[in-house]
Amino acid sequence: MQVLAEKISIQDAIKHFPRDEECSSLECAFHALLHYEADEDYRKHDPDYAEEQAEHLEGIACSLKNGEPLPLNIIQDYGEYYEKAPVLSKKGFKNIFKNLFRLTV
Repeated sequence: MQVLAEKISIQDAIKHFPRDEECSSLECAFHALLHYEADEDYRKHDPDYAEEQAEHLEGIACSLKNGEPLPLNIIQDYGEYYEKAPVLSKKGFKNIFKNLFRLTV
């Protein structure tokens, strides 16, 4: 919600996003935020797309704020991106190498 209200940058929101790989709703919300960042140029050139994307992100944020899981169809829509996203979520020497290897594949 703070990103949509322009109180924090998208990069700061991504950097400080709570990570819980066991919660599919949080994982989905994280990837929705990544998509929001990646689509910045589209939003600048297409106001309808910008409005639709903002409403979608707001809906996700409202569900999480209310403690509700995201609908399964939304989770499934983003699910294909989970393994592809270059996110270094675990600390430790062994996990750093695993994540780096995953990024090169």
